[in-house]
Amino acid sequence: MFERTTLDQGPRVITAELPGSRSISVAAYVLAGSRSESDGQIGVAHFLEHLTFKGTAAYPSTRALSEGIEGVGGSFNAATDRESTVYWARVPRREATRAVDVLGELICRPSLADADIDRERDVIVEEIRGYLDDPAEYCQILFQQAMYGNGALGREICGDESDIRSLEPDRIRAFWAERYRPANTVIAIAGDIGHRDAVALVEGSFGRGNGVGPAYAEAPTLPAGERVLIGRRDTSQAQLTVGVPALRRDHPDAWTLSVLNTVLGDGMSSRLYLSLVDRDGLAYDVSSGLVEYADAGALEVSAGVDPDRLPAALAAVLVELARLRDVSIPASELAKTKAYLSGGLELRMDETRHLASWVGGQEALHDRVLTLDEALQAVDRVGSDDIQRLAGDLFRDDRLRLAVVAPARRLRGLEPKLRLPA
Repeated sequence: MFERTTLDQGPRVITAELPGSRSISVAAYVLAGSRSESDGQIGVAHFLEHLTFKGTAAYPSTRALSEGIEGVGGSFNAATDRESTVYWARVPRREATRAVDVLGELICRPSLADADIDRERDVIVEEIRGYLDDPAEYCQILFQQAMYGNGALGREICGDESDIRSLEPDRIRAFWAERYRPANTVIAIAGDIGHRDAVALVEGSFGRGNGVGPAYAEAPTLPAGERVLIGRRDTSQAQLTVGVPALRRDHPDAWTLSVLNTVLGDGMSSRLYLSLVDRDGLAYDVSSGLVEYADAGALEVSAGVDPDRLPAALAAVLVELARLRDVSIPASELAKTKAYLSGGLELRMDETRHLASWVGGQEALHDRVLTLDEALQAVDRVGSDDIQRLAGDLFRDDRLRLAVVAPARRLRGLEPKLRLPA
């Protein structure tokens, strides 16, 4: 399914060949994110991601960069996480060289001009304000603080407005010079292209240069923040997120947790959707999800509900957590869940962007790269007893954390209600 090469003082290159595909997707992972920031650098990883799109040595403006990819019908973007920053491009097969070249420019040869830095400050400040004005986003920000505390994992990836206003250009350029090195990147390419050809493209566009690994402080003992955090907003819908510490990224029970999460809140057949939405009409949408880092993780449930029905919705979520802890999943439900999870994995592998993310994300951040068949086998091995055992370990009152954004009058008395049914 994949081949890999580590270039001397250069990137790791991993490819997944998809014969007959008309698209090529390239995902470039820089092993630096917001967790790599030191004091005085908060917000720099995300700021730098923005700045790279302002111009490079060969593409001197945002317009030149966008026309370089969009001018041939392609698409590209980037995203900053806590442990990496990923740049990606998807283009027609014949434009593979162009896609690799543009990503090489963004990562290895950005302009980082003072004038661009000054202009982009205001853009990022508006992005931060937008998150705070969006109740669902604000609820997520509060939940991260409740779960991870005030350190690098608990703060917003963008930083706050004061961080961005005080970030000096020399600090931004120093972070790039230290972290954005060819040897500190992983390049994943998926599509109808041979591994040898892909390696040659990467070597020509990214070059060589040693980098440093992601040095960051260990995760705190979780949960690390306050039990309940609230945000007062005069909204017509309340947002809630409730969760528990879960597993680090490559924990032996990682696939058991994935199946548990699917049973709980992934899709319209999940328990949360069927109980809160379909049966009781408590929410328009509800879902659960996993956050995984090298040494920590969390399972969280999010929903938007009528503020008057906030206590009922919270109680309904806690009932479903307790049910996973106390009652073995029926064989028929487990089989349907596995089919849903496995089928989704298989379908995504037909699209080059997902395939590049699959192999690239694993090469960059995981202990090993699984083939699709290995992943499907891991899902198949999960049993009902495994899920109930893990649920018993995770779902305990002292581990629960809650964030809520709602009108002030609806926020009273929530902490005593944050208890699992006996």
